[in-house]
Formats: sequence, C-alpha cells, structure tokens
Amino acid sequence: MFTGIIQAIGHIARIEPRGGDVRLHIDAGSLDLSDVSPGDSIAVAGVCLTALEPSAHGFSADVSNETLGLTTLGDAGEGDAVNLEKALRLADRLGGHLVTGHVDGMAEVIGTESDARSQRWCFRVPSGLARYIARKGSVCLDGVSLTVNAVDGDEFEVNLIPHTQAATTFSRRMTGDAVNIEVDLMARYAERLFAQETPA
Repeated sequence: MFTGIIQAIGHIARIEPRGGDVRLHIDAGSLDLSDVSPGDSIAVAGVCLTALEPSAHGFSADVSNETLGLTTLGDAGEGDAVNLEKALRLADRLGGHLVTGHVDGMAEVIGTESDARSQRWCFRVPSGLARYIARKGSVCLDGVSLTVNAVDGDEFEVNLIPHTQAATTFSRRMTGDAVNIEVDLMARYAERLFAQETPA
C-alpha cells in the first residue's frame, strides 16, 4: 500500500529481457534504500513492483507481460525517469490517499495550461475507467496522488502545484503522453458491492 506522495525520481538504468518478459534495473536517485529488503514493494511510476537485489543506489524488479501490456512500463526505455515511493508503514503519515500500485490502465495528457503558479492538466481515460473518476475525488497518476477538479465524460482535470511539478516526472510530460492511472480504491469496492446486491 502507498500514499501517492512521491519520495524520489529515479531512472531506468537497464532493461533486461528474460524468458519473454523483462527485469528492470532501477537507479533509485535520492531514495533511501537502507531499509529495503529483497521482496519489499516499491511503486515505480505508480506500479507496485517487488524489489530484488536492493543496494545503496538502486534495485531490480521483474515485470510480467500483464504489467507491460497494461502500463507505461511496456513502452519505457533506458534512461526514462520514474516516480518512486516505498511501501507505506502502518505508523506513517497518510499524506495522499490509499494507493495499491495496481494500475488500472493508461490515461492520455490532452492539454495543460498555467493558472498563476499552478498548472491545470487535462487527461482522457478509457471509457471503462471514466465512471470511477469523480469531482473532488482522488486519482493516482504515475504514482502521484491528485485531486480531481473537474470531470466531463471521459476527460478530467487536476491541478499541479509548483512542488508537484518539481518533485515528480510531470515536469517531463507533455500533451499526447500516456500516464499510468489507478482509480480510487473505494470506488472499485463500492461498485462491486452494489453489483452483488439482490432485491429483497
């Protein structure tokens, strides 16, 4: 479980094909890995991956074909920047919202505009995910917890404050780029519960 508060920006140092899928080697940048053990979870661009061979400078992670097909990691290249967050501890502050790292799909950046020191970003999501996006609800994009400001069909808008622009990979994103999206956990469970209800 994660919070969507990015702790560091890392880079994909190497992509190693392995038996039909890949192993990523991640340069963790300023992320402190001293308390990370093999098997711990780390969110990479919002995708929950299992850390292998952690060292002072980075870690490796196996990525399945399911994950490669559903997320931006499938099109990632060596040198690409990625948002990083270590898994939440029960005693940690929950600064964003509850994020699982189980990415639902990809959204497309369809526009940005300045709003004083902030930026307004507009995204388009696949129609199957649009029903989970609600005004003033939470959404996780590339691992970043954000508040939805407006919704119009399969498009929605968020606001990025200067800190978020500087501390995440959004500074490298542009119109037309794909980002990983995880919808709010409660929305998925609520839908499932309502679907299971039967008339009395």
